[in-house]
Amino acid sequence: MKATILKPTAEPRLRVVIWFAMKEQVRTQGAPQAIGPYSQAVKSGGLLFASGQVALDPATGGIVAGGIVEQTERVMKNIAAVLEASGTSFDKIIKSTVFLKDMGDFAKMNEIYGRYVSGDGKVAPARSTVEVSRLPKDALVEIEIIAFL
Repeated sequence: MKATILKPTAEPRLRVVIWFAMKEQVRTQGAPQAIGPYSQAVKSGGLLFASGQVALDPATGGIVAGGIVEQTERVMKNIAAVLEASGTSFDKIIKSTVFLKDMGDFAKMNEIYGRYVSGDGKVAPARSTVEVSRLPKDALVEIEIIAFL
């Protein structure tokens, strides 16, 4: 992978040269298996693009019992497994997107999420959080991430 931005010349255009990298599928038994035509995660261009994780227990295939706290904890464990299988970690996440069934759960979700991505000098990733009408398997939370490898 190589991306180079050249300084503008006398021409008024900025020239950009990009070398595209191949993509590599990431699979781990430590997170729920893909249940459709998608990958748990894909490595490309020095980045990891991870599919959204819901609170599926990879051992049983079912949503974990409990509320938003238990579900967020399971989601973060699933993300940890994908990160580990990819050779990266929480401190290399640069962007996350959180989908909540109920924005009223934000504070509880945020507390669990924060334990994984901030503190101890870590720079927390950029994040968007949105409320949605429904999630797969009627989950309460889904989180997707982009990380450096």
